Amino acid sequence: MRDTVSDTNTEAHTDVDSDAATNVATETAPTETAAAEPAAEPAAIDPAETGFSALGLRPELLKALDDLGYEEPTPIQRETIPYLMAGKDLLGQAATGTGKTAAFALPALHLIDGRAASKPIALVLVPTRELAMQVSEAFFRYGKDLNAKCVPVYGGQPIFRQLQALDRGVHIVVGTPGRVIDHIGRGSLNLDGIKMVVLDEADEMLDMGFADDIESILESVPHAHQTVLFSATMPPRINSIAKRYQTDPVKINVVRGDTKASAGKVRQCAYVVQRNHKPAALGRILDIESPGGALVFCRTRTEVDQLTETMNARGYRAEALHGGMDQAQRDRVMSRLRDGTAELLVATDVAARGLDVDTLTHVVNYDVPSAPESYVHRIGRVGRAGREGVAITLAEPREQRLLANIERLTKQAITIEKVPSIADLRAAQLEQTVASIRESLAADDLDDFYPVLNALSGEANPQRIALAAIRLFHELAGNVVDETEIPDISHRMERRPDGGGASAGPGRPGSKPQRGNDRGGGDKGGTTGFVYISLGRAAGIRPGDLVGAIANETDLVGREIGPIKITEKFAVVGVPDRSVDKVIGALKLTTIKGKKPTVRRYTD
Repeated sequence: MRDTVSDTNTEAHTDVDSDAATNVATETAPTETAAAEPAAEPAAIDPAETGFSALGLRPELLKALDDLGYEEPTPIQRETIPYLMAGKDLLGQAATGTGKTAAFALPALHLIDGRAASKPIALVLVPTRELAMQVSEAFFRYGKDLNAKCVPVYGGQPIFRQLQALDRGVHIVVGTPGRVIDHIGRGSLNLDGIKMVVLDEADEMLDMGFADDIESILESVPHAHQTVLFSATMPPRINSIAKRYQTDPVKINVVRGDTKASAGKVRQCAYVVQRNHKPAALGRILDIESPGGALVFCRTRTEVDQLTETMNARGYRAEALHGGMDQAQRDRVMSRLRDGTAELLVATDVAARGLDVDTLTHVVNYDVPSAPESYVHRIGRVGRAGREGVAITLAEPREQRLLANIERLTKQAITIEKVPSIADLRAAQLEQTVASIRESLAADDLDDFYPVLNALSGEANPQRIALAAIRLFHELAGNVVDETEIPDISHRMERRPDGGGASAGPGRPGSKPQRGNDRGGGDKGGTTGFVYISLGRAAGIRPGDLVGAIANETDLVGREIGPIKITEKFAVVGVPDRSVDKVIGALKLTTIKGKKPTVRRYTD
């Protein structure tokens, strides 16, 4: 805190075994700044309390978490929330997807204290439009019983909507740096009531060229407040911001050990699926895989119950397992799984702790695990003692970075595969019918069915009778395809140049990112094309505005954008040549600094 200065789905678990230990180191870092009024120390945790209730959160927040099915805080949440609720500045190092959205969102919502929405009490800065929407959705879910008002502000959306929402009153503002600067300049974002400022994905914001904007925003907060900074890495620029704008910050660092994926033979693959197609995709994948026993992991109890019902309707013998069940119910479920009565177990991480079933052949991540260590622990349940196993992950396009974290931790590639088509499903079902009939041909009692054949012989030849019997068997086995095609969006998950695994994004094994300048240049994965934009310095355009606009409106990241040249009247931006047309199309539909640019391919 200084007198002069300025998520996502969160998976709630700490499910880590001896092969995937998460060590949390906490220290208080000295700074060169003069301390404001010292914050209180974190309240002592009552050993009788467990889960989120031990963190001192408001009853309304605990109810929301319980309704969402979250059972236990992740390591980063357990370590940071008490300090944030005590008013401490905090510098947290944790990879994307470790649950840090809730780590800062819950303490920020705790500040509402029954007050009506007027001036914002918390400001959260994020690097991209997509993340702004995700974080604001998390605030809405956690704060629904507090009537929390959260407004996301970002480029690419008509600013008048944001002006109206801010004017109606707000508790929390989540925004990209460029658009936040715009609102501050317009006077539509009042910082007088700010008690907490959060920089989420700080290293990503710096890579995208937002350093000047961030410092300008931090300097604009007119009074002492709490400054919270989260970053996956800690380059010197991050430490420099911490020294200038934080007072005695508590440092939280999630340190991961040398974690290795399952020692058994586990085939790892991922399917890219939109959320509304996930249940159908899972059913189709399992139809083709034909697992001997499968364990499907979901994030919440509600999702477990819904998916179990869906899979039973599809013909699977599915059972649910989550923290809302008593021990007798759990025992019955496990008994059914072990004796083969159930073939599919749908569970949360917490409920599946200590689960060791020899009959499992497949583990399915219905969502990409937020913590990479959780992925390792999950797939360790198959492929034991040298046995073969299959680990399947259903990933949404926005979860590409979570897959990158897993690959970085396990040092293994996850192959991106296409969701089977209806034709693929039909072919697999026919193969299963052939296998079943081939097995039946070896039976000793076929002669017992000659009376049936003799009764039908006068009505059709033996070949047609055989086809009719095969059709009847095929349908009785449930092999009737009455589905719609699931869109193939595997191309949305970029591939490595060698064609294997998910995309070699920043920090992935095998990627060699080139250091761009502070204006966003970086690894293009090929030749560079250039985009002409009819706005320049005269329109107040800065590199961060261009990087932010392109990153918000396309699937490019900061390291893929650059070099950037800005003249008085126009700008030229380098992007991967394969993406030039996509960038042009996206920018034609948006505004930059409130102005509609002319955009075209740039040639010398």
